[in-house]
Amino acid sequence: MTEKFIMAGPTALHVCDSEQGERCVVLLHGYLESLLVWEEFVPLLYKRVRVVTLDLPGHGISEVKGEVHTMEFLADTVADGLRALGIKRCTLVGHSMGGYVALAFLERHPEMLDGLVLLSSTPNADTPEKAENRRREIALVQAGKKDALARVAPAAGFAPENRRRMQDEVEDLTEQVFITEDEGIIALLNGMIARKDRNELLRESSVPQLFILGCHDGYIPAEAAEAMIAAHPQAQVVRLENSGHMGFLEEPEATAQALLQFIFGSPTECAAATETRA
Repeated sequence: MTEKFIMAGPTALHVCDSEQGERCVVLLHGYLESLLVWEEFVPLLYKRVRVVTLDLPGHGISEVKGEVHTMEFLADTVADGLRALGIKRCTLVGHSMGGYVALAFLERHPEMLDGLVLLSSTPNADTPEKAENRRREIALVQAGKKDALARVAPAAGFAPENRRRMQDEVEDLTEQVFITEDEGIIALLNGMIARKDRNELLRESSVPQLFILGCHDGYIPAEAAEAMIAAHPQAQVVRLENSGHMGFLEEPEATAQALLQFIFGSPTECAAATETRA
């Protein structure tokens, strides 16, 4: 992977690019993460496809641009970055918040998409309760208490039975919280609060879609996941039986195999119990 800064329009973007492969996969990280979160996952893909990871503006070491990073701004920045890398089309994979960005990308740049993957993410807007929780997080960061997020958020992403064995990954994610600038956290929280519902967009789109969902996801409980699946018969679905919100870390091989099968349209060996719906 080649690591570099590029100009994505007016925004300096930190990216890593394997630079080889006829087909391209772009991995968008979630809230309080960075491109580092994909470090162990990328080797499962790059022998088959070109892989690009990046720090979304406000996270990692990409620059912060203002007090609100809307999902539309982030999507446009990703599109500008891909053009700067000479990438015309890709399969876009969005984890959690990255899925919100991927959905905005689908709305604004559908001609650049071979496929869209929502990895532990949904097309729903924030409920009033969720928006209020984000405002509380903003208040914590403004009060200099980012460490409160670091103590809770990373471990909560894993299925309870995986937290002990994945303590190293929890610690890595905790470190990523601390390297994220306060202004970037606030800008992204504001952007997530402001984002719109994109269920209808998904249903009407001709771009192939895949949902990868953990069966023990505390952020997307089983009832919500099943409602999402029922509302989108056009999407393929893979359930990770032993994962929470961080399936690409908890069951990396199964996640990679599901993704490659989606891209190439041919069966792949799958080590974990999954269910795929055409």
